[in-house]
Amino acid sequence: MNASTIINDTMSLDEKLAAIDAAMANAQIQANEDAASRGVSAAPLDPADLTMCDSCQ
Repeated sequence: MNASTIINDTMSLDEKLAAIDAAMANAQIQANEDAASRGVSAAPLDPADLTMCDSCQ
């Protein structure tokens, strides 16, 4: 997820937070749909996963 496609410098903090919340909700919906199409359950997104690099996980 690229932050520059979600938020910009002209947005207020509240607008930025709302945009991030919406993007995360959309990502979870997509993950749920993808999992359902494969017949498995989707795990909820952990916001902490978005703040660390892959090698740190």
